[in-house]
Amino acid sequence: MFSSCSISANCSTFLGRLRHFIDIIDPSTLFVTESRLKECVKLLDDFKQGNLPPGITEHQLWEAQKVKQAIIHPDTGEKIFMPFRMSGKSIERVVGLLLPNQTLASTVFWQWLNQSHNACVNYANRNATKPTPTSKFIQGYVGAVTSAVSIAVGLNVLVEKSSKYNPATRLLIQRFIPFPAVASANICNVALMRHNELSEGIDVLDSNGNVVGSSRIAAKHALIETALTRVALPLPIFVLPPIIMAFLEKLPLMQAHRRMLLPVHSLVCLAVFGLSLPLAISLFPQMSEIEASHLEPEIAMATDCKVLTYNKGL
Repeated sequence: MFSSCSISANCSTFLGRLRHFIDIIDPSTLFVTESRLKECVKLLDDFKQGNLPPGITEHQLWEAQKVKQAIIHPDTGEKIFMPFRMSGKSIERVVGLLLPNQTLASTVFWQWLNQSHNACVNYANRNATKPTPTSKFIQGYVGAVTSAVSIAVGLNVLVEKSSKYNPATRLLIQRFIPFPAVASANICNVALMRHNELSEGIDVLDSNGNVVGSSRIAAKHALIETALTRVALPLPIFVLPPIIMAFLEKLPLMQAHRRMLLPVHSLVCLAVFGLSLPLAISLFPQMSEIEASHLEPEIAMATDCKVLTYNKGL
């Protein structure tokens, strides 16, 4: 049954969060009109106030909740710019990153585009309980993109030069360097785009949703949890496509039509990324919990609640 606590209850388990985030990243929510969004928000407000129009079904309430959570930022109550919503992340950048025979210049360009999009997604889905000055946003963007692109491009150069090494060293580089390099780039991107949270702190809430205080410790937990999701995110992409493509390439149809390899590879990567995204962001609840005793003394003394919550961000 739909209720105001249904979402938090469902998100207390990994499978519950997975079902929830599969809804949130549904690309169809990218095309919701302004009038439809307002209709969903009004329907949910009417539900909270006990003024639901007759004939409204539970399915309509869940659909309204899905639309609102996919589009509206939980801290600001404002729309997240469409390209930077989580529902847009699963359909971006695959083609450019799979272009064959890239030059150093094209590699830098596509990695800059990729990491710029990552930076904007990280910023748009941050904890926004404290305002971020434009100067700090620019500093974070430059640092995040520069470090992430440097790591990613350095990886590509290293892999290209691996042909000069003996077979054992080449195999080690090609198999084990890409994942930690990409994971490191993702961590740098998250940390630098959201570094303002570490200095300003983020709001922590009691069981009634009231702000108890602003905590740097909670901010540190939020960034660590988000960074861990970015480490988990690329893992299936490195593991599954090579296995799937090795099987598909043996099929008579693929051997007879070699030109299909690139588009099929792109589709496989897109499908795997579409799967890995909800799996990664489901590792932790968006509204995470922390014991008050683990926070700053002034916050622990300001409430009788033993457990407080905060928006981890996505």
